[in-house]
Amino acid sequence: MPVLNLRTDFHAPDLSVEMHAIGLRARAAARGIALAPAQTKDIALRTIAERLRAAQVEILAENARDVEAAHAAGQTRALIDRLTLDSARLGAIADAVEKIGALPDPVGRQVAAFERPNGLLIERIAVPLGVIGVIFESRPNVTADAGVLCLKAGNAAILRAGSDSHRTAMAIARAMRAGLEASGLPADAIQIVPTRDRAAVGAMLSGLQGCIDVIVPRGGRGLVERVHAEARVPVFAHLDGICHVYVAAGAELEMARTIVLNSKMRRTGICGAAETLLVDRACAATHLPALVTMLIEAGCAVRGDADVQAVDARVTPATEADWRTEYLDAIIAVRVVDGLEAAIAHIETYGSHHTDSIVTADGAEATRFLAEVDSAIVVHNASTQFADGGEFGFGAEIGIATGRMHARGPVGVEQLTTFKYRVHGSGQTRP
Repeated sequence: MPVLNLRTDFHAPDLSVEMHAIGLRARAAARGIALAPAQTKDIALRTIAERLRAAQVEILAENARDVEAAHAAGQTRALIDRLTLDSARLGAIADAVEKIGALPDPVGRQVAAFERPNGLLIERIAVPLGVIGVIFESRPNVTADAGVLCLKAGNAAILRAGSDSHRTAMAIARAMRAGLEASGLPADAIQIVPTRDRAAVGAMLSGLQGCIDVIVPRGGRGLVERVHAEARVPVFAHLDGICHVYVAAGAELEMARTIVLNSKMRRTGICGAAETLLVDRACAATHLPALVTMLIEAGCAVRGDADVQAVDARVTPATEADWRTEYLDAIIAVRVVDGLEAAIAHIETYGSHHTDSIVTADGAEATRFLAEVDSAIVVHNASTQFADGGEFGFGAEIGIATGRMHARGPVGVEQLTTFKYRVHGSGQTRP
């Protein structure tokens, strides 16, 4: 059986027909994966990791072509960083696949059990979602992360890569499908849409005539807004990662310096990177100059309010738009606030409910921040860049969900299941 049996040159109306065929194959594969024993899935994941390592030369060669095209197209430094693979990053992708394989099987676990007065025994049991469509842009690692997370949770995946990462994603998908076949599982459990035609996105958002159960978008605001507006199936997504670090009055300066620098500059192009720094006026005299100087000397442009501009001539004025901007670059907006309530109010007004951190030695202040900030991830005395499924022990993530339905925060294998009830009787009838 060929690794990919879909033409890459189809156009409407062929596209609609071929996309439906992808959906039908995914639905058929999903039934097989849902019933696969945990050991079989884990062997397949280890085999996929081996195939990814074995295909390093091919994958990195295709990635070099994608990166070259991105440079030629004048893409941003942040996008090119997200797009670029090297042997270390590809090795980390394979390692993540193995870690996911080592996780407990989320399928079939008993979530709850109770007995009714009439003697009925009722269990709530985790089951796969079915077929998950993942639409992503420049991150080629999403191909592997999404595919294997879906597989571990007993789902089939339909992956649609952006044009920037198309070649790399196709090479990764070939290795993954080969691993499935070698393990005796249906290769169609992981399919990648082999066309750059954007109409394929619309077809997926329609649900492929009932073949897709959930859509997960990974990309910029334009993509996510389109998915939310057009999807006919449930969506796990976030619009922006406007993440904050609040340096409170009780913050120890050296800890604040370390956390702020890592939150902003470790990798500026990821959704968990801090975009706004809030500093309590009560500690601004001692903390603000040191934090601003540190950021600027690290190569980060600082845009600040009047108080921030006053401490360093290199700070440029922040506009109203800056408080709402996900820079994904070495730029940060900085504001002085009058205490915890003002910090929380700023985050509520301008934040995106993704990840927000407080730096303080005051336990009561931290407790209140963690309770009142309505974000998917709230952090005390640690970097916002821990907003990652791997760092949560999930092996990887299919995305960060900031909605309030079903999944929130890093979407790992447990979040890619739903449940059903098993009811055990002994002849009971309802009066």
